[in-house]
Amino acid sequence: MLRQENEKLRAENSLMKEAMSNPVCNNCGGPAIPGQISFEEHQIRIENARLRDELNRICALANKFLGKPISSLTNPIAIPTSNSGLELGIGRNGIGVSSPFGTPLQMGLDLGDGVLGTQAAMAGMKSPLGLMGNDVQLERSMLVDVALAAMDELIKMAQGDSPLWMKGFDGEREVLNHEEYARTFNPCIGPKPAGYVTEASRETGIVIINSLALVETLMDANRWLEMFPSMIARAVTLDVISNGMGGTRNGALQLMHSEIQLLSPLVPIRQVKFLRFCKQHAEGVWAVVDVSVEIGRDASNAQPIMSCRRLPSGCVVHDMPNGYSKVTWVEHWQYDESVVHQLYRPLMNSGFGFGAHRWIATLQRQCECLAILMSSSISTDDHTAALSQAGRRSMLKLAQRMTSNFCSGVCASSARKWDSLHIGSLGDDMRVMTRKNVDDPGEPPGIVLSAATCVWMPVSRQRLFEFLRDERLRSEWDILSNGGPMQEMVHIAKGQGHANCVSLLRANGVNNNANESSMVILQETWTDASCSVVVYAPVDVPSLNVVMSGGDSAYVALLPSGFAILPDGHSSSGSNGNVGSKGGDDGGGCLLTVGFQILVNSLPTAKLTVESVDTVNNLISCTIHKIKAALTLSS
Repeated sequence: MLRQENEKLRAENSLMKEAMSNPVCNNCGGPAIPGQISFEEHQIRIENARLRDELNRICALANKFLGKPISSLTNPIAIPTSNSGLELGIGRNGIGVSSPFGTPLQMGLDLGDGVLGTQAAMAGMKSPLGLMGNDVQLERSMLVDVALAAMDELIKMAQGDSPLWMKGFDGEREVLNHEEYARTFNPCIGPKPAGYVTEASRETGIVIINSLALVETLMDANRWLEMFPSMIARAVTLDVISNGMGGTRNGALQLMHSEIQLLSPLVPIRQVKFLRFCKQHAEGVWAVVDVSVEIGRDASNAQPIMSCRRLPSGCVVHDMPNGYSKVTWVEHWQYDESVVHQLYRPLMNSGFGFGAHRWIATLQRQCECLAILMSSSISTDDHTAALSQAGRRSMLKLAQRMTSNFCSGVCASSARKWDSLHIGSLGDDMRVMTRKNVDDPGEPPGIVLSAATCVWMPVSRQRLFEFLRDERLRSEWDILSNGGPMQEMVHIAKGQGHANCVSLLRANGVNNNANESSMVILQETWTDASCSVVVYAPVDVPSLNVVMSGGDSAYVALLPSGFAILPDGHSSSGSNGNVGSKGGDDGGGCLLTVGFQILVNSLPTAKLTVESVDTVNNLISCTIHKIKAALTLSS
């Protein structure tokens, strides 16, 4: 075998020598006249012709898939001399990226075994867009170009002294200077579709997480979803174009799909397919940028397949001492405002619905929670002293599933399969859905009905949240309280404030007997600068005892109900957060989402009836009426 391989190499060597001794004219295909051109110059001309052909094909692909040519491709493309990766920042596509951190940005992107454009680099790679043959190479080059332009835009928009931002009328919230933005950037994903409105925001915060841990979280779809559970309904990595360089996330590029939600049935979920690109800009300084790719839409079709687009958005992370980091977040969307209910348009227009301050607030709250739960010290609170670490983990996991199911019932994400009901007797502010559970042990078997609605409340968000989470006042609105105050049996802290916690509640006078089949209430409450939530579900005591002893919580059946409280968009609180991490008073009014899930019938052959829908509708209406009456009387 070695002899055969040696003979093969000798034959190839002879062919190469012959080719070198007889250069061919690139124009006519005939033999080159000796001395007319050097062999090196001849090879350069061949390479230039190949690059021109590649350039034309990339522009054609850009027209086909993005609906526009990539204008920067008209600039010369510098060919890298290293085989260790593609140094994209050195002249590629004319993107000269200057660093706000005082050092040039080395935009290296390792795409595999060699330089992009060689067969070795592209061998075995599949196409994110479903292309075949040589188009795979060009398609990936096009995606890299979009990612680089997005990173350049994010870095410039994140700079603290950037003229791209100016103070709003309230003197606190930053507003995008659209004229300056239009002068600075060429849209990397094409012009804004007709009828779309623009939403842009920026926020900076200190977070208990270091840059490497945050980058790993953002680049892993499952960990990203767990970090932002109330915001992200579903996240999937569709294709990994680059894993990064040197065993790190530096230069990682992937194609993703996500569903981003606001806890209201009146605001549709934002489904977006996007590129996520990660880059280390300096020691302890990372950036992660997202940008929509409207793939699968014919350029001649004026109607996009999505109702929103995410322009370059993401975060720049600076490491700080003691494991903290400074995170600057930028959110930039274009969306169809006509699908948003009038009640929520002020919140959307203010940028607080899907804006940067919501991402920062959620990140701060979740990282604080993780820091507390990872602490080796157990709370000295009498309510939690009896719980082991395994029992605490099982309780928290059960509460996490409860809150996730509540969000899916309110927002109708594809994370759970719901069937929407359209009944004439219900208003357009009420969402009613149903699903038949057969084999999910986390829900009771039978037909489950979910109903949710929203209402404006003439009280501050903090006041409403404190009222709903107070177990002593629960009898004023909750039929599960048996007409009296409730008592907190277990309290597991998830934040510095008493409001962020998981707790067990029972009606006063009920004996805490492990053999008793009475019900207790599992409840999770949290609040931050963007939202406040109270979610609860009745759970039978025997099942809960298994969880509290550290057993598997997946087999505990529960149906969650609860409340989400959002700003109304008219309050004076800015992105710096008059509404603090403890749910500070934002004055004025707020928006209350009420959601209930109930078991209609446990029989496998059962069918949904109009009476069942009327029952849950009346339950929601009665609950809202009681809350309004109690808050009015107390004032």
